[in-house]
Amino acid sequence: MNGLTFLAGNLPAFVLVVLVFGLLIGSFLNVLVYRLPKMMQREWCVQAREILELEPEPAGPTFNLVLPNSTCPHCQHEIRPWENIPLLSWLALRGKCSACKAPISTRYPLVELACGVLSAFIAWQFGPTWQCAAMLLLSWGLLAMSLIDADHQLLPDVLVLPLLWLGLIINQYGLFATPGDALWGAVAGYLSLWSVYWLFKLLTGKEGMGYGDFKLLAMLGAWGGWQILPLTILLSSLVGAVLGVIMLRLRNAETSIPIPFGPYLAIAGWIALIWGEQITSAYLQIAHFN
Repeated sequence: MNGLTFLAGNLPAFVLVVLVFGLLIGSFLNVLVYRLPKMMQREWCVQAREILELEPEPAGPTFNLVLPNSTCPHCQHEIRPWENIPLLSWLALRGKCSACKAPISTRYPLVELACGVLSAFIAWQFGPTWQCAAMLLLSWGLLAMSLIDADHQLLPDVLVLPLLWLGLIINQYGLFATPGDALWGAVAGYLSLWSVYWLFKLLTGKEGMGYGDFKLLAMLGAWGGWQILPLTILLSSLVGAVLGVIMLRLRNAETSIPIPFGPYLAIAGWIALIWGEQITSAYLQIAHFN
């Protein structure tokens, strides 16, 4: 109890604790981002065989977010606990497997670092409050969704929908928006992209985005209310257009290659939720003077 009281009255100490905790969560997110799509694919295969009335495949080894233990993808060396300390283990191993010396992807420490820094910033921005706890959960979820969407063009319902409901629940207490604004934010968020999707499909015969994007924007509306939706859509479109062109040029890829929109929505929604009022006020002041 004394420790909690100390952290509540000492912002730097609170930020430091949340930073360390964020690094640990980042390590877990690396596992989640890699394993969850594989778990979903296995489940889809089981369901497909049931629908087709095929014999089920023999049960394989347990595969979930806990088992089996993490291993090196090159030599299958089991990662020991002291080799799995966020950031420090990667630095100590100099980015190489301790057994086969194969390089360890820099993505792992970068995700851990990003999660730690984001967590520390939220702790500094909101302090030891319920808003801080809620924003941490949202930020971790958005980071995981963005990485999965970037890898597989998939926004799993198992991540999006619980956070959508959580946004509606916490705003029953007015944490970020009024209950009414949160409800209509979820409705307007879904219907806005759903309408764009069908309009684009009717005009071109092609699908411009996935249903996961509708749910993600609905989730963001449930957290920040309908007021953050225009800024979220504007920012995500601008960032998506600029970064999309840059990525296509760097990869020398064709414009027909689909680009995941989820990460841009996640970034824009996160910004709008924290700084939406300031950005809108600044824009209105500039427009007024012009």
